[in-house]
Amino acid sequence: MTTISTATQILGGDDRGLQAVLLDMDGTLVDTEDYWWQAECSLFADLGHQLTAEDRAHVVGGPMTRVIDHLLSSTGVDLSPADLTVLINQRFVDLLGGGVPLMPGAERLLNTLAAHGVPAALVSASHRHIIDIVLRSLGAEHFAFSVAGDEVPRTKPHPDPYLEAARRLGADPARCVVVEDAPTGVRAAEAAGCPVIAVPSVAPIEPAPGRLVLSSLEQVDLELLRSLVTSRV
Repeated sequence: MTTISTATQILGGDDRGLQAVLLDMDGTLVDTEDYWWQAECSLFADLGHQLTAEDRAHVVGGPMTRVIDHLLSSTGVDLSPADLTVLINQRFVDLLGGGVPLMPGAERLLNTLAAHGVPAALVSASHRHIIDIVLRSLGAEHFAFSVAGDEVPRTKPHPDPYLEAARRLGADPARCVVVEDAPTGVRAAEAAGCPVIAVPSVAPIEPAPGRLVLSSLEQVDLELLRSLVTSRV
């Protein structure tokens, strides 16, 4: 894996423009939101409960603590949060099987960032062991590092994961563009002070100041990323 000490070093000391791109994983770079939903639905079917579209709207984008709280509350199953977390994660790992499909435009975007020396960090609400499995398909070499949901005191929708990524890069959050697919992650990024590109996967996301909503990663290029920073600094 490439080691990047600070964004400023990579960008040759530029103190005005884009310093880094911070990317969500599930539903943003890899098409795994359906995998999570399948894992949850199949598990609860075995437990005698049918999950609904309303349930899906509550759980999309995590974090796992919120997913677990909602599913326990809505179904009333007699499991501890810790046990349910283990069962869902295991179902998800089983579904990953031979690999994870990338979202359209993901590989091109990652290659573009690497070619132009723009640091990228993976920032996910998923736990470390899940990220490490997905990185086999996504390519760990594309990222300076990854931040997992179980490695920060508070995960999304709190700003902590994105603030931690910016801190580790030595970057200003206002000059780190975040790419997200779910409202939970968008809230986390905006609370951290980052400009956001939202590419919704399941739940709708409305445009807002400092937030650009697109239909595909294929619309994201370096010029667009830089413009989101220069319009704010």
